Amino acid sequence: MEPAVDAWFARRTWQDPDWSVGDLVAAKAGRRVSVVLPALDEQDTVGAIVAAIVPLTRGDHPLVDELVVLDSGSTDRTVELAAAAGAQVVRRTDVLPELEPLPGKGEVLWRALAATDGDVVCYLDSDLVDFDAGFVPALLGPLLTEPGVALVKGFYRRPLRMETSDNVTGGGRVTELLARPLLAALRPGLSGIVQPLGGEYAATRELLESVPFATGYGVEIGLLLDTHATLGLDALAQVNLGVRKHRNRSLLQLGVMARQIVAAALSRAGLPDTGGELTQFLQVGGEWLPSSTVAPVAERPPMAQVLMRRGR
Repeated sequence: MEPAVDAWFARRTWQDPDWSVGDLVAAKAGRRVSVVLPALDEQDTVGAIVAAIVPLTRGDHPLVDELVVLDSGSTDRTVELAAAAGAQVVRRTDVLPELEPLPGKGEVLWRALAATDGDVVCYLDSDLVDFDAGFVPALLGPLLTEPGVALVKGFYRRPLRMETSDNVTGGGRVTELLARPLLAALRPGLSGIVQPLGGEYAATRELLESVPFATGYGVEIGLLLDTHATLGLDALAQVNLGVRKHRNRSLLQLGVMARQIVAAALSRAGLPDTGGELTQFLQVGGEWLPSSTVAPVAERPPMAQVLMRRGR
């Protein structure tokens, strides 16, 4: 890392976050906190995650003021189980109903801004296994206690969960093979970010409503690049969340994800993206055959602009 990045890393990285819930409640100083879980067919995990966070919403002075599962069209029991566990469940079609939903995770995260009112928003993926509710205070800590911080990224060890075994490392393949080299080439000042693509992060509403959202899997790198470009490196912080376990995807699925990440990064570098399909190859009966997949690379405008037009 270059010297400036070394200094930032030492100043804005918490390797052992130890903020107590009581300390953070006091530090809120009237601010409201929303926790958002985007979900699409996550019936196996979403209920346990919600149940773990619910205690943080209780009491006269809770740390979490809103706990929202933003559903992206689930066809399983995700909505039912999330509600039963104690979350407010909002369907994407009920938010900004005049706008036809676009496919993708980023679309749901963007719509969540119109479905919540927290001054601080904490996003958590809903496919996490063995979820630790301590993720929430850890991510909120720098935002509530450190002046100037606008976006906090979680970092962690990511086991690679195979069908028959777990490897203690090996997850985060797109991060290591794509995102980190991209940042080294386009924005080396961000080389100190441990998990640029991680789905566990928190930010101020002011920041989130001021920047565009990639509608697909490019949303995280887009937010990172936009925060750095508009507010500078010191607006970023990161905290160690220990271990993160989730459903690992196949290489073909990761290829589609990578395609969307490249599009978001190119856009922020001022380079046009064709929006073309991704062609991959499958071996069928001893032959290699092409398979093309549409990987949506659309962007939503800053939410502040949309809400202004709606007369908020």
